[in-house]
Formats: sequence, structure tokens, C-alpha cells
Amino acid sequence: MVRFETSHGGFTVELYHEDAPQTVENFLRYVDDEFFDGTIFHRIVPGFVIQGGGLTTDFVQKKTRPPVKNEAANGVRNQRGTLSMARTDEIHSATSQFFVNLADNDFLDQRPGQYGYAVFGRIADGMDVIDRIAKVGTGRRKGHSDAPLEDVVISSARRVQPAK
Repeated sequence: MVRFETSHGGFTVELYHEDAPQTVENFLRYVDDEFFDGTIFHRIVPGFVIQGGGLTTDFVQKKTRPPVKNEAANGVRNQRGTLSMARTDEIHSATSQFFVNLADNDFLDQRPGQYGYAVFGRIADGMDVIDRIAKVGTGRRKGHSDAPLEDVVISSARRVQPAK
């Protein structure tokens, strides 16, 4: 599990090691390197997703490791509260950026003729914080559309032990 602290509150993520082992390993390397500290949620689309994990408050892309193999064929669906890897149109291009689904986004799932977006975890605690972030006003900012008009900063992301 990973605990995120943000400028809008904290949330905890349960990772799906068995369903997306390479994706989870990649994500945890970024967590262990404290890569996410000081990054922002740079894309907010109410009713769809919030996306972060790669840009600074100046909207500068941080240097990432090479992309990971897309594990979208794992059968896990892009449902409300799940985390998926963000990528470009290139299927195997995901690096550090991730998004939280704010709704059931079945059209992002793997299906014949379309490679999907790899789900690798879910919000275990703090969905209210995710929903609060989703309500931040958005617009065009530093060349990005759907950008929050106020910074939504990730102050830390650290491994935590599951509650017993």
C-alpha cells in the first residue's frame, strides 16, 4: 500500500501486485525514489479522471525511467476508484504518470481492436479526497487543458503497511 499526502488531504492506495506485477514494481520504484514528492495532479476532468505523477508545479515534466509494458490485458476494469497508468497513443509508453478513475470508464478497458489502460490498484482510503480534488476549478494553464487553476500538490507518497 502507498499513502499519498496532498495539498487537499491524504489517500491510501492498495496495489494489485498479482494483476499488474511489472506496473506495480515500476510504480513502487518511483515511490521509493520519492519521485512523486512535489509533483502535481495536472489534469482534472470531473466525472472522468484526475491525473498526476510527472509534472512539477511549473508544469515541467520530470525525467523518468524507460516505459513499462502495458498490462491492460490483466482483466481488471477501469472502475471508479481504480488507478491506471497514463500513456500516450503508443501502447507501451507508460512511465510515472497515473490516473484515478472518477467513474466506471469501461471504454478504457482492453478489448478486441483496442489496447486499454493498465489498472494496477485502487483507492483503499480517502476517496473523499479524490472527489475533493476533482472539484477544483480547471482551465487552460501553461499549455495544458483541463489543468487545475490552483496547484494540487503531492507532498509525499510512501509505502505503508496494510491495516490489520
